[in-house]
Amino acid sequence: MPADDTDAAPSGRVLNRRTGSKGASPAIEARRPGRSPARTRRPSASRPPRSRGARRLYEQARRAWDRPLTAYYLILGSSLLITVLGLVMVYSASMIKALELSLPASYFFRKQFLAAAIGTGLLLIASRMPAKLHRALSYPLLMGAIFLMVLVQIPGIGHAVNGNQNWIYLGGPFQLQPSEFGKLALILWGADLLARKQDKRLLTQWKHMLVPLVPVAFLLLGLIMLGGDMGTAIILTAILFGLLWLAGAPTRLFAGVLGIAALVGLMLIKTNANRMSRLSCIGAIDLGPQGECWQAVHGIYALASGGWFGSGLGASVEKWGQLPEPHTDFIFAIAGEELGLAGTLSVLALFAALGYAGIRVAGRTEDPFVRYAAGGVTTWITAQAVVNIGAVLGLLPIAGVPLPLFSYGGSALLPTMFAVGLLIAFAREDPAAKAALAVRRPGVRWKTMRRRVKMRPSGER
Repeated sequence: MPADDTDAAPSGRVLNRRTGSKGASPAIEARRPGRSPARTRRPSASRPPRSRGARRLYEQARRAWDRPLTAYYLILGSSLLITVLGLVMVYSASMIKALELSLPASYFFRKQFLAAAIGTGLLLIASRMPAKLHRALSYPLLMGAIFLMVLVQIPGIGHAVNGNQNWIYLGGPFQLQPSEFGKLALILWGADLLARKQDKRLLTQWKHMLVPLVPVAFLLLGLIMLGGDMGTAIILTAILFGLLWLAGAPTRLFAGVLGIAALVGLMLIKTNANRMSRLSCIGAIDLGPQGECWQAVHGIYALASGGWFGSGLGASVEKWGQLPEPHTDFIFAIAGEELGLAGTLSVLALFAALGYAGIRVAGRTEDPFVRYAAGGVTTWITAQAVVNIGAVLGLLPIAGVPLPLFSYGGSALLPTMFAVGLLIAFAREDPAAKAALAVRRPGVRWKTMRRRVKMRPSGER
């Protein structure tokens, strides 16, 4: 006897014992034209709690990433973290070098700390200055940088360090490298020049795009190359290309200028044995017959011996005279040895965050000067970081440029921190960011709270 309450009839009808009614069988009902089979709902499988939690975290992170003040906090936080970590690494990497020179162990650290304190003041000043004042400072800063770079080439005034004559002694232990301020001067002056030409709609003509930007940049490059500083010349060239790219230079023009710069650079490298040896040390794992790849190979040794989490602060072996310039050009190698892969990846992440925030500021503004200046500063910091870290990793020739905000050197730290202050000022000037900062002021918040209290129907405070 069937277990259900229906009996099949020969005609295809179904007799229901309980109700006595007849109806078509489900199979025949499904085959009738104009009727669709009834869809049986399956119980929907609920998402696992882990996937829902991950989705919620992703949405929260995306909303936080899109907030108006994201770029502002990224620039401020990443730059300060890089500077503080750099101070720690300068102290750790320079102790042995200072003792070798019969100086106190904290000698280089104290000088770097003083430069960082002055640089913090410059950062705060630059972050509070309006864009009009930055534009007004562009021409005096350019003229001052060119004047100082000319003084460097005068015998008795300029001094050579490591074969490059690009320093001016200020008295005592203090010295100045004017070419570092030339980078900042080119960015501000070039941004003001391109912004004024864009307002007059002159950038559609290639001669207005190149003149006088390219001749002035070549003047700075010539003064730098007279002192033999190839690394600073590379960074200045990257800044020039960044400004031209932001100005919308056509591909042919961009490629032409790049080709000329590459040809000139190749000629300068081939005519100098020291530069040729640096080029030949890319990816080297052997010291060479005369030890020409000593610095590059020992930089790899330092990174390789760091492991995942490093040997600990102060426990580097390579800084004991094996690795030249451990606190300046190759401080990233010491960071890799003492902090390990985790430390180096943290430094890379901080620079990536700073670069992303700079690109975001340049891309969201409507002011052409802000776009060119923010793009130029971002190009400067990221290009110099790539050149320095690439040389330590053996992927690029050793150019002799410091790691921005991280390596020892007050002449490099001061203009870089001022440039970071520029980015902070530009991030604050965004309309959405300005409105968000206005809401967070104590006075505005107190007025808002009082207004909300008055709107309560009960009248209770």
